[in-house]
Amino acid sequence: MKKFIRIGVDLAKNYFQVHALESENGRAVTRKLKRSKMHEFFSQIEPCLIGLEACGSAHYWARELKTMGHEVLLMPPAYTKPYVKRGKNDAVDADAICEAMSRPGMRFVPIKSPEQQATLMLHKTRELLIKQRTNSRRRRRRFARLWSVNALRGHLSEFGIVAAKGIGRVDELLDLAESNATLPDAAKTGMRVLAQTLDELDKAIDDLENEITSANAQNEMVRLLDKVPGVGKLIASVIAASVPDPSVFKSGRRDAILPPGLASRRGKTRAAASRRSAA
Repeated sequence: MKKFIRIGVDLAKNYFQVHALESENGRAVTRKLKRSKMHEFFSQIEPCLIGLEACGSAHYWARELKTMGHEVLLMPPAYTKPYVKRGKNDAVDADAICEAMSRPGMRFVPIKSPEQQATLMLHKTRELLIKQRTNSRRRRRRFARLWSVNALRGHLSEFGIVAAKGIGRVDELLDLAESNATLPDAAKTGMRVLAQTLDELDKAIDDLENEITSANAQNEMVRLLDKVPGVGKLIASVIAASVPDPSVFKSGRRDAILPPGLASRRGKTRAAASRRSAA
């Protein structure tokens, strides 16, 4: 069996690039593998250290390679970028991954289990449905605007029918429209179609929330987080699924778990504060 000290793998949809080192100063073996050849290649070499970027399908391949006896390290893509020596292609990226994984102080991403990824899938699906329900600007190919609360409000406002903002006031808005004698029958038909679509989305969201709750009922971390003031079952579930190993964080203050986009907003807030102080 072939022996390597470490291997960097650049993942893709159908073809993966491998950059393997026989020794620190030895030659590198580079190879382009089809997806169907991944198991065959890594089953024919001795167990070694393998580095992957934490991107799409990375957690799956990390689990697969670990079952073959290899040690797998996942790294954030932003941390491997400084080690790209030239240009931009799969072979160069695999080389950069192989180099980055050997650097002292490199930070790695814990490998998620299938159950944790399934929980995250439920959360992301729920988030997508909520966006479809509330955002009238999202579009799909060959379709008009998605049925949504904003669309319903916009249409009824053309007839002078308005209600207070908030998802909880939709029933009030529908009651006002139904009782309005001047509203044309065609408009009421369109309103009922919108209301039916919203009901279906609400039911789908409720089903997902129930599945998330039941799926994590026996998770000890979820139960502990649920006891924290201000943290409910949904937040506790997504934290437990997103952070397989909390010990990788040196402190809660330095490495706080931030919702998607919060870090960028925090940067904008600090920049705005700096401009105000300079003025």
